[in-house]
Amino acid sequence: MPRALIALAVGAFAIGCTEFVVIGLLPQIGDGLHATVPAMGILITAYAIGVMIGAPAMTALSSRFSTRQTLIGLMGLFIVGNTLSAFAPNYRVLMGARVITALAHGSFFGVGAIVARRAVAPEKATQAISLMFLGLTISNVIGVPAATWIGQQIGWRYVFGGIAALGVVTVVALRAWVPDDDIRMDMKAELGAFRRKQVWLGLAITTIGFGAFFAMYSYIAPILTDLAGIGENSVTLVLVLFGVGTTVGALVGGRLGDRYGLRLVGFGLFLEVVILAAFTVTSHNAVAATATLMLFGVVGFGLGPVVQNRIIESAGTDGSMVSAVNQGAFNVANAIGAAAGAYVIRAGYGLTGPMWVGAVLAAAGCVLVVVTIVTDRRRAVRLASPRVLVEA
Repeated sequence: MPRALIALAVGAFAIGCTEFVVIGLLPQIGDGLHATVPAMGILITAYAIGVMIGAPAMTALSSRFSTRQTLIGLMGLFIVGNTLSAFAPNYRVLMGARVITALAHGSFFGVGAIVARRAVAPEKATQAISLMFLGLTISNVIGVPAATWIGQQIGWRYVFGGIAALGVVTVVALRAWVPDDDIRMDMKAELGAFRRKQVWLGLAITTIGFGAFFAMYSYIAPILTDLAGIGENSVTLVLVLFGVGTTVGALVGGRLGDRYGLRLVGFGLFLEVVILAAFTVTSHNAVAATATLMLFGVVGFGLGPVVQNRIIESAGTDGSMVSAVNQGAFNVANAIGAAAGAYVIRAGYGLTGPMWVGAVLAAAGCVLVVVTIVTDRRRAVRLASPRVLVEA
């Protein structure tokens, strides 16, 4: 594996830790800053908003720099944000620090995907992206549980300090292993990519299709405790097993994605419909619920790198901007899925309601994939017609 991918995976691991660790440490952070639980929950929303804003904004600001310089600069911002979080004297400062940290998130993954593609042969592009995202999945298996335990034992401020140190390690790895180049982003061309129908279809697949994942996963803790009858102390173990599933999915999806492309995404979203429908039944048994959740993790996380690579290929340019915007689309999917899940729960459909919401969103995403494939074929036929060849 090219060492550049290791550097990117380390950065992804650090970002995954800082994004999700707040969920497990909300009570400790709230007590330390004398903030209510609802107020602490806004930290999660603020981070998501920061990612959505930062993904295109930070990518645009990096147009005068090389990709390595951009990645190092983004990780520097990440270090600043986590350091401020570690020393935050009050809730407002922590809120600002979390937004600063989030600004680097989307652009790092967006630009990192471009660097990952350059590090390998074209036919292994999706696999390279999946190896970068592997750091994110491993953070859910090892990093977040470990950081949560450390925060509970010695204090949450040490966790943010440790994550900032991971950022420093990432900077060292990026400088050592990511080759520098003179490639600069052509902002006019990058913005012009958004005139392409294929780009918008790809973003729609991310926003709608991946909303299925977040519709269910946002409520996984009460589903496991209230429906499956799993004790609160065992939920962490189940989530670790889910993380193992996502790691396997990222690896398998990367390999199969280079071969099957959008067809794999369509098949995967169809499988999600089946799995989520089955989960409405298996969620009432601890063993069956755990097995179903692991399978859902394998399928759900196996599709992300494929869609990311598809977005970049559709741009017709370097793809840095559309790649970053797609990261923002993942956060929009998070918001849509979680909000829709909350709506059906409040409407009285219970904890199985989010599963049906997820099934509907996955089905809609599957339809979008079919539309995209048909559009691609029509475009290929049009470009191959004699009239087009003469005009060319």
